Amino acid sequence: MNTPALSVCVYCGSRDGDDPAFAAAAHAVGRGIAERGWQLVYGGGRAGLMGRVADAALAAGGRVVGVIPRSLMEREVGHAGLSELHVVDTMHQRKRLMAERSDAFVALPGGIGTFEELFEVWTWRQLGYHDKPVGLLNAAGYYDALLGFLGQTVAHGFVAPPQRALLQVNAEPAALLDAIGRLAPRATAPDDYGRI
Repeated sequence: MNTPALSVCVYCGSRDGDDPAFAAAAHAVGRGIAERGWQLVYGGGRAGLMGRVADAALAAGGRVVGVIPRSLMEREVGHAGLSELHVVDTMHQRKRLMAERSDAFVALPGGIGTFEELFEVWTWRQLGYHDKPVGLLNAAGYYDALLGFLGQTVAHGFVAPPQRALLQVNAEPAALLDAIGRLAPRATAPDDYGRI
């Protein structure tokens, strides 16, 4: 088995949303990860954008690692066709294992679970638990309002400009993956998720 050049954790919705552009973006990210010879790490589900990103990576010959809690195996319908599927006991175990198996993190459109995962891994970066790149795919302007609010957090003094700058944002899947690919090799600090 070849070792992937990079392992990218993708956070995204277990639904498709109301705009076909979201599904297209998930497909492009999954395919793009595989075509670069990278590995996809994600939440292990078969539904919504989660399933689309995994299916696209698999169809393009990529390795896909899923991590899903037992309690969500039925609700999110665990994907049976992955390279690896890890069933864990808790959400905390899920998120930690996903982080440990990844060299970079990318959030696609999604709901509160996606928001929570993005902000948590971004916070972990700020606290020094890892120094891996964190990206946000603003497909079809989905995150425009959030990005505006993040500007307010900087303007009001709650988020420092260097912390805001840690979040890589792009509307184009290939451009975002290219940026992540350039930044990931610079992450050399050892992970310290044991402090979480």
